[in-house]
Amino acid sequence: MALNIKPLSDRVLVEPVAAETQTASGLFIPDTAKEKPQKGVVVAVGNGTKDHEMTVKVGDTVLYGKYAGTELKFDGKDYLIMKEDEIFAVI
Repeated sequence: MALNIKPLSDRVLVEPVAAETQTASGLFIPDTAKEKPQKGVVVAVGNGTKDHEMTVKVGDTVLYGKYAGTELKFDGKDYLIMKEDEIFAVI
Protein backbone atom coordinates (compact mmCIF):
# COMPACT_ATOMS: atom_id res chain seq x y z
CA MET A 1 0.00 0.00 0.00
CA ALA A 2 1.44 3.34 -1.02
CA LEU A 3 1.09 6.31 1.31
CA ASN A 4 0.07 9.70 -0.01
CA ILE A 5 2.44 11.44 2.42
CA LYS A 6 5.80 12.67 1.15
CA PRO A 7 8.01 14.26 3.84
CA LEU A 8 9.81 17.45 2.83
CA SER A 9 13.57 18.14 3.00
CA ASP A 10 15.27 16.13 5.78
CA ARG A 11 12.11 14.72 7.38
CA VAL A 12 11.26 11.02 7.81
CA LEU A 13 7.87 9.35 8.35
CA VAL A 14 8.08 6.47 10.85
CA GLU A 15 5.45 3.92 11.86
CA PRO A 16 6.09 3.04 15.53
CA VAL A 17 6.37 -0.65 16.42
CA ALA A 18 3.78 -1.75 18.98
CA ALA A 19 4.96 -1.76 22.61
CA GLU A 20 5.63 -5.07 24.32
CA THR A 21 2.67 -6.50 26.23
CA GLN A 22 4.62 -9.17 28.08
CA THR A 23 8.08 -9.32 29.67
CA ALA A 24 10.68 -11.94 28.78
CA SER A 25 9.82 -13.81 32.01
CA GLY A 26 6.11 -13.96 31.08
CA LEU A 27 4.65 -11.15 33.18
CA PHE A 28 1.96 -9.07 31.49
CA ILE A 29 2.53 -5.31 31.42
CA PRO A 30 -0.57 -3.22 32.25
CA ASP A 31 -1.49 -0.35 29.92
CA THR A 32 -0.63 2.22 32.58
CA ALA A 33 2.96 0.94 32.86
CA LYS A 34 3.74 0.67 29.14
CA GLU A 35 6.39 3.01 27.81
CA LYS A 36 6.12 4.94 24.59
CA PRO A 37 7.75 2.94 21.77
CA GLN A 38 11.22 4.06 20.69
CA LYS A 39 11.52 1.79 17.68
CA GLY A 40 9.79 2.00 14.34
CA VAL A 41 9.88 1.31 10.61
CA VAL A 42 10.62 4.07 8.08
CA VAL A 43 7.63 4.46 5.76
CA ALA A 44 8.65 7.53 3.72
CA VAL A 45 11.77 9.70 3.36
CA GLY A 46 12.22 13.27 2.15
CA ASN A 47 14.75 14.28 -0.51
CA GLY A 48 17.17 15.89 1.94
CA THR A 49 18.73 19.32 1.58
CA LYS A 50 21.80 20.54 -0.26
CA ASP A 51 23.74 20.34 3.03
CA HIS A 52 22.19 17.09 4.30
CA GLU A 53 22.06 13.84 2.31
CA MET A 54 19.54 11.29 3.61
CA THR A 55 21.04 8.10 5.03
CA VAL A 56 17.89 6.17 6.03
CA LYS A 57 15.66 4.52 3.47
CA VAL A 58 12.14 3.12 3.37
CA GLY A 59 11.91 -0.18 5.24
CA ASP A 60 14.72 0.54 7.73
CA THR A 61 14.00 -0.23 11.39
CA VAL A 62 15.20 2.71 13.48
CA LEU A 63 15.64 3.75 17.11
CA TYR A 64 14.64 7.29 18.10
CA GLY A 65 14.23 9.38 21.24
CA LYS A 66 11.23 8.95 23.53
CA TYR A 67 9.89 12.43 22.72
CA ALA A 68 11.15 12.68 19.11
CA GLY A 69 8.98 13.81 16.25
CA THR A 70 5.39 14.90 15.89
CA GLU A 71 2.59 12.36 16.16
CA LEU A 72 0.00 12.16 13.40
CA LYS A 73 -2.84 9.84 12.52
CA PHE A 74 -3.46 8.99 8.86
CA ASP A 75 -5.98 6.41 7.58
CA GLY A 76 -6.44 5.09 11.12
CA LYS A 77 -2.74 4.40 11.72
CA ASP A 78 -0.34 6.26 14.00
CA TYR A 79 2.85 7.74 12.56
CA LEU A 80 5.67 10.03 13.65
CA ILE A 81 7.22 12.62 11.40
CA MET A 82 10.68 13.73 12.49
CA LYS A 83 13.97 15.13 11.25
CA GLU A 84 16.52 12.50 10.35
CA ASP A 85 18.79 13.98 13.05
CA GLU A 86 16.34 12.72 15.72
CA ILE A 87 17.04 9.10 14.70
CA PHE A 88 19.73 7.48 16.84
CA ALA A 89 20.41 4.23 14.96
CA VAL A 90 19.34 1.89 12.19
CA ILE A 91 18.86 -1.70 13.36
